[in-house]
Amino acid sequence: MFCMHLTRLVSQPLRSQRRWMSVRPKEGDITQLKPKVTIQTLQSMRKSKEPITMLTAYDYPTALACSSNPSIDVTLVGDSLAQVCLGYRSTTQLTLDQMIHHASAVARGTTHPLLVADMPFGSYHASIDDAINNAIRMVRESQVEAVKLEGGQEIVNLVQKLTSIGIPVMAHVGLLPQRHISLSGYKVQGKNVASALALLRAAKALEEAGAFSMVVEAVPKELGRYITQNVNIPTIGIGAGPWTNGQVLVWDDAMGTWPGHKAKFVRRFANLQPVRDMGVQSFANAIKDGSFPDPQRESYSMEQAEWTRFLEEVGKE
Repeated sequence: MFCMHLTRLVSQPLRSQRRWMSVRPKEGDITQLKPKVTIQTLQSMRKSKEPITMLTAYDYPTALACSSNPSIDVTLVGDSLAQVCLGYRSTTQLTLDQMIHHASAVARGTTHPLLVADMPFGSYHASIDDAINNAIRMVRESQVEAVKLEGGQEIVNLVQKLTSIGIPVMAHVGLLPQRHISLSGYKVQGKNVASALALLRAAKALEEAGAFSMVVEAVPKELGRYITQNVNIPTIGIGAGPWTNGQVLVWDDAMGTWPGHKAKFVRRFANLQPVRDMGVQSFANAIKDGSFPDPQRESYSMEQAEWTRFLEEVGKE
């Protein structure tokens, strides 16, 4: 009986403390809006010509946003988080530990979308053994369901090895942001015959190596369509024209929160930056003019009798 009473006494303050927290984790499971998207789902969508949707996410709130809509099929933890979240000048500055940290947060907020994460620059280039160990860390520690690798013929052996041990690989051909320095900038790829042929051969080789899908970035729309027609895995375009099997955009580009350069292939589907800035200004104004917090609606009170006794006790000191 004493133990039960003690348990009630201990638990009551904890419950009260939870009520007073201004920010706390959402209680209960996130509603599952649709069946889990799998690799087989994407292949079925390709065959039925249902467009595949993919958005990037870098933290728990954006993961929740992607999962809140049953029409989003894939959530990508892109290495673009280096720029849009961490303020780096290039994706090459992102570390594996940083990617795992962010991907873990996204995993906690992801429900039905297939969860894919970029392997950062340098995490799969030194040796196949290093790349395998890093990919295993990505899957084990961040709970992503697949990894994405930028490259062509030079990563075929790695793709074969990863897929052979059960780590699904999404390929990435065309413009490779991790190599923007060697490419002399973020330029459209495959604009001449030799370059287009090299991209087509790379796409076919990566498919044969076991990649379950591939991102095709910044290539002429004709080449985007031709690659899509000549591989048997889903293609997801970003600046590759309207005829790939799906499309992807960076969250901050699509939602209008990124103040940097706007690529030709980007469309703003929302304009959240002015709303955000206006909210910050309204918050500051309310504090400056004394209207926040409101003494009745946004403040706590002590019972008058308790307050009176408090003042009496203070007076005794």
